[in-house]
Amino acid sequence: MSAFRVEVDGGSCIGSGMCRSIAPEVFDLDEDAGLVRLLDSRPPAHTALAVREAVLRCPAAAIVSHERPAPVRT
Repeated sequence: MSAFRVEVDGGSCIGSGMCRSIAPEVFDLDEDAGLVRLLDSRPPAHTALAVREAVLRCPAAAIVSHERPAPVRT
């Protein structure tokens, strides 16, 4: 199971396509509406870096990721 979860606020999306260009495994654009379409709300761990970049570069701040903290080792 993925350690993080992604949410998209479709009402805030402006359809720039930045997220799709950064993380095409996770984001796409709806052809009719021209807005982001989330392909996987719990994307695989190997996409984490790209998803974080998409969150930071979204011009409308329409993407949020929730990451589970790493376990503390004692």
